Amino acid sequence: MPELLQSLLKQDIGHLHIIAEFWGLELDSITADEAREELSAALLDAELAAELIDSLSPQADSAIHALVDEGGRIPWATFVRKYGDIREMGAGKRDRERPHLKPSSTTEMLFYRGLLARAFFDTEKGPQEFAYIPDDLLELLNNIFYEETEEPKEPPKNNSGEIVVQGEALGRPASPGERGNDILASDSVLDDATTFLAALRMGKTMESNGLPLVQEQIPVLQSLLTTASLIKNNIPQAEAVKTFLECPRSEGLKMLQAAWLESASFNELRLMPSVVCEGEWKNQPHETREFLLNLLDAIPEDKWWSLGAFVRDIKQKYADFQRPAGDYDSWFIKRKSDGQYLRGFTNWDQVDGALIKFFITDILHLLGQVDLSIADGASEPSAFRISSFEGVKEERGKISVSSNGKISIPRTTARVVRYQVSRFCEWDEDGGRVAKHAETKNGEYKYHITTNSLTKAKEQGLKAEHLLALLSKHTDAGIPPSLVKALKRWEVNGTEARVQTQVILKVSKPEVLEEMRKSKAAKFLGEALSPTTVVVKSGAIQKVLEALTELGILGESAIEE
Repeated sequence: MPELLQSLLKQDIGHLHIIAEFWGLELDSITADEAREELSAALLDAELAAELIDSLSPQADSAIHALVDEGGRIPWATFVRKYGDIREMGAGKRDRERPHLKPSSTTEMLFYRGLLARAFFDTEKGPQEFAYIPDDLLELLNNIFYEETEEPKEPPKNNSGEIVVQGEALGRPASPGERGNDILASDSVLDDATTFLAALRMGKTMESNGLPLVQEQIPVLQSLLTTASLIKNNIPQAEAVKTFLECPRSEGLKMLQAAWLESASFNELRLMPSVVCEGEWKNQPHETREFLLNLLDAIPEDKWWSLGAFVRDIKQKYADFQRPAGDYDSWFIKRKSDGQYLRGFTNWDQVDGALIKFFITDILHLLGQVDLSIADGASEPSAFRISSFEGVKEERGKISVSSNGKISIPRTTARVVRYQVSRFCEWDEDGGRVAKHAETKNGEYKYHITTNSLTKAKEQGLKAEHLLALLSKHTDAGIPPSLVKALKRWEVNGTEARVQTQVILKVSKPEVLEEMRKSKAAKFLGEALSPTTVVVKSGAIQKVLEALTELGILGESAIEE
């Protein structure tokens, strides 16, 4: 950071005299350049600096200590949000109104005493404006504040240059009232991923609600599996999927966790279901993720923690954790429910606070890293606990098959087996469905075999004999003989019976039907079922009734088209 002399270059001689007055100095210099050199030398007197610090208000003393403790600089937006802004005015107005005598904020008080300067500095994210203490003055204040202690080392900073205090556990333990229904961490993300991959392989689409998963989870799963290189442009990558499905559950979970942890493209903010992010602006999801994980690392394992208190402490101490330069206006984010744009710090709870909650209750819980608890009467988690979940070690579940073609597959069945079997079947309403925050330890996936599902499987190169081999290997009770017979016959003969709904015309005498066959209504008639009954082609009920009327016969319809 610049030293004191450089920091005073923008100040006119009137401003320099104001600083000198607060320090109990009289400037002999006539020109501004000479006055800056005289003043900058005088201000580096340790005794004078100590006396000035002692004269500060408690608020100003707290602010200058905060700057010193954070290495001498804090993002300007962060500093003024906590300590107030400086009124902008030229030299003439300043000399008339004398704002230094009645400062409107703590920031203004420090500014007119020369303890605080303002400038842009280069950061990893580009130029950013900071409130800072000039370097030589900072060294002096460090000596005053830490005279008998080792000089503090500069601690790590987050996206906005704010200090991250290592080992600091934000928030507090959860109160009894914040505990209720505990939802323990699991590795059910592996089951969701299996369902998702099978659905994509079968051509089910998100747009048609074809994936039997909670809709809010689909974008998260899609991004997670893309990050893990299991899908590309929503197309499963065969070799990677095979490796993932065949590996032990513990390894599969670690694979997803590691891919997420290192990803720069998995963007939690843009995956939040409550908001819509518009425009080309960019955030830094990887840096934000690391920052939040560092804060979570300080929370004791197996200790229930208040979610609300954790978020409130981050807002108080590290509000700009994901906002470079403390900028709350350049990101176009709107609330999904009503389209209202969420700009400015006043919407912190709905964007930044909501992101922290989403990060913990959705992402970390999905990845098996935190337990959740929903207080009685609440609908969302109010407490969390860093989990020691290790995962299910083996997949030995057996498939149940009934003679009517229904199949039940326990969650503990090998994922690769369910993936393969599901591609031969229709999925029942809850087939593969995992509810948000649901406990699925003893859950089962329901499917059934139909000629339609077998036809689709055949189009992908799958044969009924493959399904029989899978079921034989992974069932304890075996396959019902009638189902074996049905699958083998279908493999040879295809569909041998069809159930369908038909509209029929029934007349009182065969002569009436013969007369209909000779009229222009004949083109609307299909297969004759009896001398007095015939199939009516789809959508032709009204046409047939009109033709009957023209023949002098009044008919009625018991069906609404």
